[in-house]
Amino acid sequence: MGQLRNFVTPLHQATRRDYLARMIDDKVHCMHKAKEYEADYWDGDRRYGYGGYKFIPGRWKPVAEALIKTYKLRAGSRVLDVGCGKAFLLYEMLQIEPGLDVSGFDVSHHGLKNAHPAIKDKLFIYRAQDRLPFGDDQFDLVISLGCLHNLRLFELATALSEIERVGKQGYVMLESYRSELELFNLECWALTCESFFDTAEWIWLYNHFGYSGDYEFIYFE
Repeated sequence: MGQLRNFVTPLHQATRRDYLARMIDDKVHCMHKAKEYEADYWDGDRRYGYGGYKFIPGRWKPVAEALIKTYKLRAGSRVLDVGCGKAFLLYEMLQIEPGLDVSGFDVSHHGLKNAHPAIKDKLFIYRAQDRLPFGDDQFDLVISLGCLHNLRLFELATALSEIERVGKQGYVMLESYRSELELFNLECWALTCESFFDTAEWIWLYNHFGYSGDYEFIYFE
């Protein structure tokens, strides 16, 4: 099993959230809309998701720097982002190391269409729960941020084993909880989450499905 990392948590903690307001705002309707993963989810009203997910230069730079340094990436290193969304992180990685060979996929047509123009040709539509169209150890690093908790348990089996298969190194970040309060907040806030597991359960699942890479959890405190 890999190491617990702290790459995204500072960015996550910088945002304030009104958990109860989301829970009582016709949440079932909002969940259905969010799970389309299209314009409303990314750039519509905040009740449906991000409320406008725009590129802010440098926002993802600390995470990009940490990934490049931690996993010793250099010109020619191959990186795959599973559930890349608008791929702003991959773009920031290229600003630091232009020689990286990056790829990313997502289920969202809107997300990929609105990726940074400089990276669109490196992205494609695909599902994380399907067998990946790549060879064994084809990538030096496979990452997945904020994606896998949106899969059901039997889908996680394929997603995690495939990340392990195609990557020499792995890093996965997802939503979890450590207390009843954090579980309550997560259930209030999450619109697309299918797998609500605490940290011990996630680590057990990683081992059970053969994932040996690094991991990080974000919490709703």
